[in-house]
Amino acid sequence: MRFSVASSPHIRSRSSVRGVMFAVAAALLPGLAVQVYQFGPGVLIHGGLALASALGAEALLLSWRCRPLAPFLADGSAILTALLLAVALPPIAPWWITVFGSLWAIVIGKQLYGGLGHNPFNPAMVGYAVLLISFPRPMTAWLPPAGAASLGFAEVWGLIFGTDPTAVDAVARATPLDVMKTQLALGRSLDEIRNAPPFGGFAAPGWQWVNLAYLAGGLWMIRRRVIAWQIPASMLGVLFGLALVGYLAAPGSHPTPLFHLLSGATMLGAFFIATDPVSASTSAPGRLIYGGLIGLLVFVIRSYGGYPDGVAFAVLLMNFAAPTIDHFVRPRVYGHPR
Repeated sequence: MRFSVASSPHIRSRSSVRGVMFAVAAALLPGLAVQVYQFGPGVLIHGGLALASALGAEALLLSWRCRPLAPFLADGSAILTALLLAVALPPIAPWWITVFGSLWAIVIGKQLYGGLGHNPFNPAMVGYAVLLISFPRPMTAWLPPAGAASLGFAEVWGLIFGTDPTAVDAVARATPLDVMKTQLALGRSLDEIRNAPPFGGFAAPGWQWVNLAYLAGGLWMIRRRVIAWQIPASMLGVLFGLALVGYLAAPGSHPTPLFHLLSGATMLGAFFIATDPVSASTSAPGRLIYGGLIGLLVFVIRSYGGYPDGVAFAVLLMNFAAPTIDHFVRPRVYGHPR
């Protein structure tokens, strides 16, 4: 008697690409809401620009490749890439920054390698790193936290789409990480920096709430098993440990571990960027090594490198190493020697 056997896989997972992408996008919402509160409607404007640019570029490249549009545009990967890029950009950066970064992320970071599942690097961080290297001045045009309260939607719109660069310079401020790095390089002590604007006694006012919101979203993803715990745990653990050693060894020239954890893109990078299932390590031991090395690179770049944050560069550098890490820690196949 003949039986009809379906093609593999015979055991199907309940999760899907679309489900994972939209679950990550949903986990971004608390951090996005806090960013809008702290930095104003520019975050939403750049989010809209990034979504339109990313989806447009995805559709165009899929058409050129003679691939069906509906299933690939609906899988949520381009939407998530656009959102991750948008929340990493300054809220009053010029509009073309977002458009250029989104196009680079989709065309070069994703479709050039064959689309989702074939990209060796995180597409959003490819776009962000290119922008940071190519256009350092507009990429540092951040508003002070809660400083957008004095700016209406029309004023922010004018800053993003306007042609007067002096208007942006009048309201832009450096981030706490940038101020800390610059002032330490000038020989000022940590106590002097803490008691001066934009700190006022706390390491990163405003930014800590953004990071805590992304932490909440990341823990929700771990609870729902959208992401594994190893990468964020090892990244944050190594970063905290190195920052603690540095602070105890030289408290006048190294910020506290809490400053490192709650400043810049630490939590966004740990839970939403480093955990990209395509470009990250896949085995459990590999994830621990991969995340720990990202934490090491973030600390080194922040403390001794030329950029104040370093999360994007740390992730991209470890994307290079992820296949090698997985090669050396791959689990033993059942029935075969290691």
